[in-house]
Amino acid sequence: MRRIIIGVMGRGENATANDLQNAYILGQEIAKQGWVLLTGGRNVGVMDAVSKGAKSANGLTIGILPGENQDGMSSWIDIAIFTDMGNSRNNINVLTSNLVIACGMGIGTAS
Repeated sequence: MRRIIIGVMGRGENATANDLQNAYILGQEIAKQGWVLLTGGRNVGVMDAVSKGAKSANGLTIGILPGENQDGMSSWIDIAIFTDMGNSRNNINVLTSNLVIACGMGIGTAS
């Protein structure tokens, strides 16, 4: 049976302290349910905080990265998928996830 994949999208460099705290807790809760976390995979903002939260609860994390290598990748990612697609990778994020959660608002998240 395919595992449930929860996509979490949110601000990167402009994430607020509240965004980061909420993302961390969200990651923990996703992992506690046994669900897989999918993010944009970068080492900034919501992507990094939610991944860290999931790993703190022994969760599995997938990062759909914008580039072709590990530059800027979160250290909390278990499975890295390098797309070389920039922000176009968001299509993969949404289509792969069973559910997508926007954590905070920003360009690329809610537009």
